[in-house]
Amino acid sequence: MTDWNEDAAAGEARVAVHPVAAASSTVVAPLLQDEIAAARSYRAQAKAANTLRAYLSDWSQFEGWCWERNLDSLPARPEAVATYLAALALAGKADSTIGRHLAAIGWKHRQAGLVAPTLRDERMVIADTLAGIRREQRARPSARKAALTAKDLAAMIAVAEGEGTRSIRDRAILALGLAAALRRSELVALERRDIEMVDKGLRLTLRHSKTDQEGEGQVIAVPSGKTLKPVERLKAWLEVRGSTAGPLFYRIEPQGRLTDKPMSDRSIARLIQKYAGRTDLDPETVAGHSLRAGFLTEASRSGATIAKMQEVSRHKKVEVLLGYVRSAELFDDHAGAEFL
Repeated sequence: MTDWNEDAAAGEARVAVHPVAAASSTVVAPLLQDEIAAARSYRAQAKAANTLRAYLSDWSQFEGWCWERNLDSLPARPEAVATYLAALALAGKADSTIGRHLAAIGWKHRQAGLVAPTLRDERMVIADTLAGIRREQRARPSARKAALTAKDLAAMIAVAEGEGTRSIRDRAILALGLAAALRRSELVALERRDIEMVDKGLRLTLRHSKTDQEGEGQVIAVPSGKTLKPVERLKAWLEVRGSTAGPLFYRIEPQGRLTDKPMSDRSIARLIQKYAGRTDLDPETVAGHSLRAGFLTEASRSGATIAKMQEVSRHKKVEVLLGYVRSAELFDDHAGAEFL
C-alpha cells in the first residue's frame, strides 16, 4: 500500500473538479478519510505484535550499523544490505535470525513507500550472500539446545526451593512450560484470562503463537500430573499473584516485590539456565526451547502418537515432529543390537 496522504489529497482534488461529484464533495472526502484510516489500521494489524517488535528492533540495529559506517539506511543499497548480513553472520547470528533482519529491512522500505533492496538487487548480491551464509552454517556442528527430560526438570524444580515469591513463580514456569510444550515467547505472552481450571487439570488458551499468526487461538489441555504437578504449582503461583487481569507471569524485583510488567522471553532462557546450573546439567546446553523439546522427547519415549503430540505442540508440519520421534527412538530396536 502506498502512502495515502498524497493519494487522498489527489482524490479530493479530483472530486472537487468532477462535474457530478463536485456537489457531494463535502460528503465523499470525509468518507474517504475514514476509509483511509481504516486501511491504515488493518495494515498495522497485518503482522503479529511479536513480529512487529522484532522488526522494529532489527531495523534499529541496521540503522545504527549504517550510521556508524556513513551509509544510507533508507533507501539502502543492495551491496550495503549484503555486507550487513555478512556482519551478522560474523557475529554468530543464526541464518533464521539473519533472514528476519533482511525481512525487517524490506518491511521498513515498504512502509516508507520505497522498493525493498532485494527487488533492486540486479546482481543478486543479497541472495548470493545469504545463500553462502546458509551453506556455511549448515557445514557447522549443530548448536541445538538439549531437551530437558522430566527427570532433569524435577531436579531443577527441587533446587528452586523455598516459599518466596520468585521460587513459587519459577517452579510454575518450569512445570507449565514443559507440560504445555510452550515456546518462551508463548510463556511470557500468557495472561490470567488464558487459564481455566477444570476437573482433570487446566485448559490453556494461546491467543497468538508462531504457528497461529492470525490469532485464531489454540487451546491446550494440561493434566494435573503426578510428578511435575504443573497444575498444583500454577495454583500456588496464582495465590501469590492474585486474580487481577494482566500477564500471567510478572517480573519480580531483586527485593522480591512483584511488578505489573510481563517477563521477557530472554528472562525465561536465563531462568532455565540458572536452575540447570544448580543441578548436574551444563547451563550452556539448555535454553528456552529445552522445555518444549523436552515434552516432545518424553512424549515420544512414552509411546504417544504423533497426533496426540501435535495436539499439544501445535506443529503445522509433521516432519518437524518426526525429528523428535527419531531422536527419542534412536537406540530402540537398533539394527545391530543382536550382534554388536
